[in-house]
Parts: sequence; structure tokens; C-alpha cells
Amino acid sequence: HDTRHNIGFKIVDAFVKEHQESFETDKLGDIAKLKIKGKTVIVLKPSTYMNLSGKAVVYWMKKENIKVENLLVITDDLNIDFGKLRIKGKGSSGGHNGLKDIQDKFNTGAYPRFRFGVGADYGKGRQVDFVLGNWSKEEESAMIERIPTSVNAVTSFINAGLANTMNEFNGK
Repeated sequence: HDTRHNIGFKIVDAFVKEHQESFETDKLGDIAKLKIKGKTVIVLKPSTYMNLSGKAVVYWMKKENIKVENLLVITDDLNIDFGKLRIKGKGSSGGHNGLKDIQDKFNTGAYPRFRFGVGADYGKGRQVDFVLGNWSKEEESAMIERIPTSVNAVTSFINAGLANTMNEFNGK
């Protein structure tokens, strides 16, 4: 599953590992619960199809009584150069079916999201092959640095909030 489309899972795996926790399989996904500076953090990897991930997100938000401003959705983005990070408090789905489903279930695009650029280095009509494709050797070696930076951005969102995280990490 080492594809461009799974970068979100790769980031949360590294985040949970850094906090010496692990995932357990539960309803609609794999869940890790951690404490960071007194805050409970719930990390979800939906097991639904990606384009139905809103169902899992809504279920766990209701179950754990999580406010939408405390949600951070991590996703790949073809419209951003490889390895660049973009964190926003709201926006459109940008053609990403997972974000579109979450937006449909919430009835709003006003929820924080963290998009990891995967670039758009593919020929016409090859988008699906590209996002489901494996990283190039150059991308793989760049990941060694990009994943820890991404983990730091997630930690910053939890500790310092959205605005500070956007200022520090956007475009990095």
C-alpha cells in the first residue's frame, strides 16, 4: 500500500509510532488513542473505501464527541507540488473523492485539512494510475525528510492550533 494515495496513512502511522502507541481495528477503521499534553487525540484510518471515508469520520466524531474544528483530515493532493504541505481551515474538495464525501456528510467544507502534495507528473488520462502508483526513487528518498515534517505539522495543530500551524508549515 505504498502508493501516493496512501500518504495520509503513512503520516498518521509515523505520528502514532512517535507517540509509542498503536492502532486497533474497530468499527469502520483502525483507531489509535493517545494523550498529548493532556489532550486526548483520536487517530482514524478509515477502512471504508476512500470515497466513502466520510461515514467513518462522522461515526467517530459523534462517538467521541469531537468538534469539527478539532478534526484534521490528512490527504494526498495532485494540485500541489510533491512534498509541499498545505494546511487550511476550510475549502473545496479539490476533486478529491474522500474530501468530497466528508464534505457531503458534514454539509460543509469548513473543516481543517492537511494536504500533502504528490504532484501531477502523469500523462492525460493517467491520473488514477498515478495516484495508485508507487513513489519514484527520488520521491522515496525525499520522504525520509517529508514524513517527520508532516508529523511535526500534525503535532503543531494539536498543541498550537490551526493558525499557528498554517503560518509555520504552509508551503514548506
